Amino acid sequence: MAFYHNWKAQFKTYNRNIKLSFMANIFTQIGLGIFMVIYNFYIRKLGYTEAVNGQVIAMTSLATAIILVPAGLISDRFGRKEIFFYGILVSGAVLLLRGIFSTQGVLISLAFTSGLTMAFLQVSGIPWLAENSSAEQRVNLFSLHFAFMTAANVVGNLLGGMLTDLFSFFASDINSIRYTLIIGAVIYLFGIIPTTKFNEIPKPKPTVKKVSPLAWKNDGMKLIVLFAIAQLLIGFGAGLVIPYLNLYFADRFNASTTSIGLIISLGQAATALAMFIGPQVVKKVGDVKAVVYLQLASLPFLLLTAYTEHLWLAALGFLFRQALMNAGNPIQMSLMMSKVNDSMKGLANSVNQMVFNLGWAFMGPVSTGIVVKYGSYWGYAYVFTITATLYLVGSVYFFLVFKGFSVKKETSASAKIS
Repeated sequence: MAFYHNWKAQFKTYNRNIKLSFMANIFTQIGLGIFMVIYNFYIRKLGYTEAVNGQVIAMTSLATAIILVPAGLISDRFGRKEIFFYGILVSGAVLLLRGIFSTQGVLISLAFTSGLTMAFLQVSGIPWLAENSSAEQRVNLFSLHFAFMTAANVVGNLLGGMLTDLFSFFASDINSIRYTLIIGAVIYLFGIIPTTKFNEIPKPKPTVKKVSPLAWKNDGMKLIVLFAIAQLLIGFGAGLVIPYLNLYFADRFNASTTSIGLIISLGQAATALAMFIGPQVVKKVGDVKAVVYLQLASLPFLLLTAYTEHLWLAALGFLFRQALMNAGNPIQMSLMMSKVNDSMKGLANSVNQMVFNLGWAFMGPVSTGIVVKYGSYWGYAYVFTITATLYLVGSVYFFLVFKGFSVKKETSASAKIS
């Protein structure tokens, strides 16, 4: 009960902009959760090969990687409110089109467009929260933000599987998936409503003592590059397995769409709960060690998922890997936002997201190629093992580079805006 009251008290300290952004994220993540859990199956039901699935995921990630840095600069320059509104509007419309069209070329083009439009939301979310909070709030704030997003995704994943199975009673397989995709896109578009009530915050003037603007900027860029290398390693590992988890459960265990939706939803729910553990780990061991310990703890469960032949063990391994690996994300974001000036927060977040998406873009086709060549057991075993290796290297790098870092105490003028 004390745990609940502590987080409730934390939530009350957040300003109106933060609470509205939580509402917007809930709608978009439910819609996206519905969409993403079944879209791979949509491509399959249209009669396309696994290579097309790989192309769609690769093109989405490649487009996001290409536009992220410009999107971050635009977000820094023109403000987050407009970016949120138009980002949700256009990306939601693209999701709607992706659920309607079926020609291969159009699907790939829309996947690319989807990656471009969603990038603007990706780069604006974390800086928006950072600008509306103080450094002392951010670990808890980002943990709560990711928990809300993940919980909403859980609801979407469950609805995606259940709606598809429900529609299949009176519609063809392809149409039951299509109806579900359209519903997901419409729910996603509801996220526009809270953004219309955002209050754009004024840009603070940088306060730098005894350091030239050029030296300060170079120092900021150095930090951004160091964080980006860590994200690149994790992104390459994630790009091998995360986009294909639904196919993994279907191919290796013949699981139904409802079962897959339930398993992925449970994984997301476990992740949401783990977000509340992260701040407690930070209090015990500090920011950097917390990220590293959580990531390393996920590796045995990743390997369990890679080699088991039992669905319940695969699901268990997936749940713990998902929760532990992602629990460190808010801590890492808080650390980065505390070290980068407000005028570079959008750029820092966009570079981080860009390199992560490059991993997905490059490794998506590699993953499908390995699975096609080696089959549903050894193919997935190999890609999961490669992912575990990349996660290990990424965690060790993060510890060695950032072990002297900690979140600096500060107060933010923007945190006072309600």
